[in-house]
Amino acid sequence: MNIYGFNTLTLLDYPGKVGASLFLGGCNFRCPFCQNGNLVLHPEQESAIPEAEVLAYLTKRRGVLDGVCISGGEPTLHAELPALIQKIKDLGYLVKLDTNGTRPQVVRYLYENHLIDYVAMDIKTSRARYPEAAGISRVDLSLIEESVEYLKSHVSDYEFRTTVTRELHTSKDFEDIADWLEGCRAYYLQAYRESASVIHPVFSSYTKEELEGFCAILRKKIPLAEVRGID
Repeated sequence: MNIYGFNTLTLLDYPGKVGASLFLGGCNFRCPFCQNGNLVLHPEQESAIPEAEVLAYLTKRRGVLDGVCISGGEPTLHAELPALIQKIKDLGYLVKLDTNGTRPQVVRYLYENHLIDYVAMDIKTSRARYPEAAGISRVDLSLIEESVEYLKSHVSDYEFRTTVTRELHTSKDFEDIADWLEGCRAYYLQAYRESASVIHPVFSSYTKEELEGFCAILRKKIPLAEVRGID
């Protein structure tokens, strides 16, 4: 299986754990604010890291690292994902999955077969504006909604999260999201950051104070709603 990025140490990607993160290529969305544009659009142009090399490193770091975060791109698109995760689990690691929620059947399979321990699902924006934020003309919202309900009803450790831009998110969007995600375990807002790898670098960020204002809206329906990644 092709792995296109490997962060050997992270204190941020897996909440409460010392972890490593690996990145898979390809995605069924084209979110214009995506920070991993090359992985999404042209994974074949990226340097692949041999799976055996990643597993060898994880073998050496047993007892030092707690978990492994699998991100992308969209990891659930890959048929080889369960086999890769099983190899990581066999080394004794917790596994966190980052997903856009478009393949709820894969998330369900992985969780019910004890292959993942934590799920972070991206909420792109309010349901009415999803195609705009996902960068494609049509989004099957029933799949997104199925993933949301599955996580809320069946998964013990999960979070929802949104990368927030001025152009794609308003107070009204967060009022709608609060109604949609009401009662969920945790929801985090992340400020948009410009970088050379953004798919369409035409976006701008809110201030921390403005993001906190959105959290105040969210907390009316979601007790744990916080800003992440801003000092």
